[in-house]
Amino acid sequence: MTQTMRYATAAAEIGRVLIAATDEGLCWVALGDSDEALLAALCAQYPAAQLRSADAEFANWFASALAAFEQPHAACEAPLVLAGSAFQRQVWQALRDIPAGQTTSYSRLAAKLGKPQATRAVARACAANRLAMLIPCHRVVAADGALAGYRWGLARKKAMLARERAA
Repeated sequence: MTQTMRYATAAAEIGRVLIAATDEGLCWVALGDSDEALLAALCAQYPAAQLRSADAEFANWFASALAAFEQPHAACEAPLVLAGSAFQRQVWQALRDIPAGQTTSYSRLAAKLGKPQATRAVARACAANRLAMLIPCHRVVAADGALAGYRWGLARKKAMLARERAA
């Protein structure tokens, strides 16, 4: 089935950001070094998608998402498309509950969800997160507090956490 998507890119402190949406809401946020690489990643993730230019509704969603990134204590007002299992959605909600500038470990997050043996499943849910920044998986660290596992690179994760702590 073909899916229609709108997208736009912008500069952020930690590189370029691409935000994409279906008619239901934001479905993809990616960080990178170039618009070309970000667009290629979007096309790889959604190979059947028909990309179209942004309209007024998407422009508002895009602005809300960027504002939430620039002001980590603010919430994104745009609807989010959470395509995942029930457990993944639980993890993603728990990630959204972590205050900006704070971190938790994969194991503590698993325990908070009542599944202390599900540390790896929590890590997989973080890796499957398609809404970087808006569902802040960068706030999850290793049990010893070290930075670990971030799709967009540990340097970006470190910068995002430092920026949040300074805000």
